[in-house]
Amino acid sequence: MNLIERYKKPTPKFFKTLRNIGIVLGSTGAAILAAPVAIPAVLITVATYLTIAGTVVTAVSQAVVSDDDKEEVKSDLNQ
Repeated sequence: MNLIERYKKPTPKFFKTLRNIGIVLGSTGAAILAAPVAIPAVLITVATYLTIAGTVVTAVSQAVVSDDDKEEVKSDLNQ
């Protein structure tokens, strides 16, 4: 299975929720980083980590696919 096929398959419910949390984290971090006001360095560091963590969680959660094709795999192995 290549990457494009993997992204087209359905994502399990848990990982959809996790993906949405990652999107919120990434968006929050990006909004803080893009704020046009002076922000303390600690807050910028936290926002950077939020953005990175959100991006990673979203990408990994999107790449997880349901394993509902067990029967299809078994039939392929038997042939």
